[in-house]
Amino acid sequence: MTKILLVEDQPTAAAYLAQGLNEEGMVVDVAHTGPDGLHQLLTVDYDLAILDVMLPVLDGWAILETARRARRTTPVLFLSARDQVEDRVRGLELGAEDYLVKPFAFSELLARVRVILRRNDRGAAAHEPTTFELADLSLDLLRHRATRNGERLDLTPKEFALLSLLIRRAGEVQSRTILADQVWDMNFESETNVVEVAIRRLRTKLDDPYPVKLLHTVRGVGYVLEARD
Repeated sequence: MTKILLVEDQPTAAAYLAQGLNEEGMVVDVAHTGPDGLHQLLTVDYDLAILDVMLPVLDGWAILETARRARRTTPVLFLSARDQVEDRVRGLELGAEDYLVKPFAFSELLARVRVILRRNDRGAAAHEPTTFELADLSLDLLRHRATRNGERLDLTPKEFALLSLLIRRAGEVQSRTILADQVWDMNFESETNVVEVAIRRLRTKLDDPYPVKLLHTVRGVGYVLEARD
């Protein structure tokens, strides 16, 4: 299982990122200060370290410099509100794999994390299939076509994006946080019901006309696409 170190001094941001990565099946250790992050990086083997640049006491630059002098080769992704070219160049010259400027969408962070993991032979396969099948449901990403029992489903672009995410992770419960971020590119807030509305509309097209139901609600957790006996 992928193990990640997240060093971020803002508790709310750290909790949000850790939750999202956890929901993607990754184990995340969180440190809120530079010294704590450096200690974790030097004593634990991680697949990736995500370091905020501006940290109290010891900044991200110093953490990476110290880790490299100690011969720790853990890949590093920098996060920073500093968007000057020289800052990005400095991070890369220090040996970081990537540099992501705040603010950013979680989906972009996740994509960059996966690229780094693949680059280091620890992630998923680089090429994903473009067609998927589940029971009598078929989905063709290239043709943007979904059918059930041979009948085409008339889906909006957002409904198709939602279904494609669910079928790529069939059998895995997806939280509202992940769905809101990856389909709508928005941070989930409790008063927002966009996910519930979209799920309800998708279900009327995907499941209501057919005896076998594929889209299920896991109360208090999220939604899952699977064929149940």
